[in-house]
Amino acid sequence: METWKRNLLVLWIGVFFTGASFSMVIPFLPIFLIELGVHDHTELWSGLLFSSAFFAGAIASPFWGRVADRYGRKPMIIRAGLFLFLIYFLMAFVTNPYQILALRISQGLLTGFIPGAIALIGTNTPKEKVGYALSMISSASASGSILGPLLGGVIANIVGNRWAFGTGGIIVLISTLLIIFWVKEDNFVPAKEKGSVRTDIRLAIANRPLLMVLIMTIITSCSVMTLEPVLPLYIVKLGGTTDNASLLAGIVFSLPGIASALFAPYWGRWADKVGFHRILVIGLLGGGIGMIAQVAFSQIWGFSLLRFIFGVFFCAVFPALNGLIVKSTSEDFRGRAFGLNQTATQLGGMIGPIIGGVIGGFFPVQSVFIMTGVLLLIATTMAYMNTNYLQGSAKTKVLAEK
Repeated sequence: METWKRNLLVLWIGVFFTGASFSMVIPFLPIFLIELGVHDHTELWSGLLFSSAFFAGAIASPFWGRVADRYGRKPMIIRAGLFLFLIYFLMAFVTNPYQILALRISQGLLTGFIPGAIALIGTNTPKEKVGYALSMISSASASGSILGPLLGGVIANIVGNRWAFGTGGIIVLISTLLIIFWVKEDNFVPAKEKGSVRTDIRLAIANRPLLMVLIMTIITSCSVMTLEPVLPLYIVKLGGTTDNASLLAGIVFSLPGIASALFAPYWGRWADKVGFHRILVIGLLGGGIGMIAQVAFSQIWGFSLLRFIFGVFFCAVFPALNGLIVKSTSEDFRGRAFGLNQTATQLGGMIGPIIGGVIGGFFPVQSVFIMTGVLLLIATTMAYMNTNYLQGSAKTKVLAEK
């Protein structure tokens, strides 16, 4: 088997199980807090624990991206996997919410498994296969996120919530061991200059295609997360008060992820033929229209169909953005570029729920869908208006080469 194919297979498995481990523990944080005796301000604690890792990750990601460019992406994936194993395993032994908060902050500061995998794939895959490979990694993350809550629920029911965390850590450890022994990073050129994160940000700003990608990443991540505070309750409301409302909510909530697992590889193959920019515009446009169209349905089945169609288009967006990063940066800057992109993702992830919660608290919940769709259409407009820069990004190299 060719090296890039073996790397893709092993990293697909690693990203799948890492995504599953994340989604299998996060839904149980509020329940775990109650088990620890946190009965006052439980929602506040839950929100704080959820957002703390995003905030810490936004700060730390550029640093780890710089280290990856100096010492390699594979060592950074291994480092992240080992720390993630340790953090999840220690979660099984916490006795108060402050310890959970410390571990969640550590998770944000010390991990970065999936961004590292994306950077390695983007650097060690033949140029004509990059779109397909990045889309496969995206499908691995989506598939793991779908399976995670089910897997976590089964494990928690058998051994309890504490060891659901511990099991998540063990799964990540196994994935990390596979990467240690089976992933090979052939195409690595160490960055020579010492520099700083501030310098990296300046270089990213000077690289017009990369800057556009970072801005669109913030907008897109923000748009997705605006629905997080209101979507589950809205699904249950559409489904009525039947006994299977919660199950129905879980199924409908996962439909975009299912669409991503099914259709992302096809978008990737198409991107290799027509370019990442065209796929990005189509994905953003379809996602924006599909999001706004969801407000037209007051029945759960029509709404579910639109959620799936939205997922079919939207699953093209993040692989296309990642592909444009690969095309617009030199190999010795790529780790830093993906580190900055992870920061952009984390910032969007923090801002989105706040916007969604505020809008949902003062206006009808349908307004959140409209707002989310408008954000995606704004990103579409940005991508279209910067066609010349983004289409020519394959010829653009970051100023770090100079």
